[in-house]
Order: sequence, then C-alpha cells, then structure tokens
Amino acid sequence: MLLTACGGLPRPFEGFPGRNALRLAQPPPARLAVLPANDASLTPSQSANLAAWLAEALQGQEVPAAFLPPQPGDWRLVTTIARQDGAVTPMFVVLDPQGNQAGIAQGQSFSPQAWEEDATLRRVAASAAPDLLGLLTRIDAERRASDPASLANRPAKLRVPDVTGAPGDGNRQLALRMREQLNLQGMNVLTEGANVPPDFTVAGQVRAVPIAGQMVRVEIQWIVTDATGDERSRVVQLNEVPAGTLDRFWGDVALVVAQEAAGGVKDAIVQQTGRAGAAKPAS
Repeated sequence: MLLTACGGLPRPFEGFPGRNALRLAQPPPARLAVLPANDASLTPSQSANLAAWLAEALQGQEVPAAFLPPQPGDWRLVTTIARQDGAVTPMFVVLDPQGNQAGIAQGQSFSPQAWEEDATLRRVAASAAPDLLGLLTRIDAERRASDPASLANRPAKLRVPDVTGAPGDGNRQLALRMREQLNLQGMNVLTEGANVPPDFTVAGQVRAVPIAGQMVRVEIQWIVTDATGDERSRVVQLNEVPAGTLDRFWGDVALVVAQEAAGGVKDAIVQQTGRAGAAKPAS
C-alpha cells in the first residue's frame, strides 16, 4: 500500500517479451544408424563412403545420424538402387527399431557411369539430406498422432516451482504470476503439492548484478525441462533497474515479467509437443 501511495510502480520488464529471446532446443529423436549402400556396382569402400557422407549430411540437418552398426532401439537408413531405362536411382528406406519400413525417399537419378564416381556419391548424400529430414519429420508426426498417450493428443502437465535467486519476495511472486499467466494461456498447470508427475517443468532463475550508475542488471531465465530433466528450451529476459528497486517487493513487476514471458514458454512447450494451436488463451 505504501508503494502504491507513492505513485505508479516501476515496470522494468514491460515491453521486453521473453518470446523475443526464446531459444528452442528440439527434442533429440532416437539415433538413425546409416548402413552401407546395398549396390553391387559400388565397391565396399564406396558403399561405406556413401553411408558416411549421408550421416554427415543428416547431422548438418540436426538429425542424430551415425555411420555405425545399429544398436537396439536405433532406427536405420538403408540405401538401395533402382535401375530403369538406363538410369540409376538411389532409394532411401527408413526402418523402425523393429525392422519395419516406416518410409521411403527417392534420390536423384544418374547415368551408370556417373553413379560410380565419388563426386556423385557426395552430391547424392548432400541432396538427399533435406528430403530425408522431411520424411523423418512426417514419420514422427504420424507416430505421435497414432499414440493416444502422446503429448500430441493431450495437454501437457506443467509444474512451476518457486523461482530461485531473486531478492526480496521475487522467488515466490514470480512463480505465482507465471502459474497464473500460463493458466490464462490455456496451459495445464499443476497446483502446488499435486502428486502428479509433470510432463514439463518451468523453472525460473534470477541473477542480479550491480553495474555502473547505481544500477542493477537483472537476468531472468525460464528453463523448460521434460519429464526426464533434460532441458528443452529457455526463455531469457534482461533489463537494468535502479539499485534497490527489487530488494523487497516485486509487486506489479512480477506480473509484467510473467505476462511477457508466458507466451514464449507456451510457444516452447507447443513446439515440443506438436500441438500447435491446441492450447489457446482462456476467454
């Protein structure tokens, strides 16, 4: 009440939406073991090189591919060759961990003479990688859609613990306001003390550092982790405030911080679950 009587509260984080600082970390899919090409016209060395170049090109697309013998649980990429009308066409077959065909992509056709050149094999690997990324993305989306327990088919359960590192009453106030704002965004936030395992945890961390001019640089990070504790994304907010501004009461500042960051947190979770458009702000 005393602060209110002194005039409007400072709103240092207003206009600094966390979504502008959103950094997404895509969930890593299971490893994709790239096998040597199955083609008698290639030498064993060329077959292995094609597989290695494919794995390298897929890694460039942020696919966890490796030219290694498959292990239990690995997906596999098998290259076969189709010959028709004097042309050689590579076919890339994706097999699930059980060995079932999950999808197939067709590569560029070449003459038999060109096909056996190392430069051609390198070009095949580079050109196939984007198409294979699209194929793997579709396979993953179809698998999620067919699984009733998948987060693609139900709202994610969120836990928002008390924030850490904030001066004054910031740890408590920031967490309370973030829970409120995520609920308003249509997210399923678990109540405090709920004995239900969350799908994601949104943990806030505050770091305040004194800087020149009797100011303090305040960094707030909202870190989204999955059920296993792996980090999935991070929303960062930065601002500079007069020293002492937040030493006791955060008040409306906590509300503004949560309002600006909640959209970014929601976007991050929607990105992870594949439920774009599923969660909408409450009316």
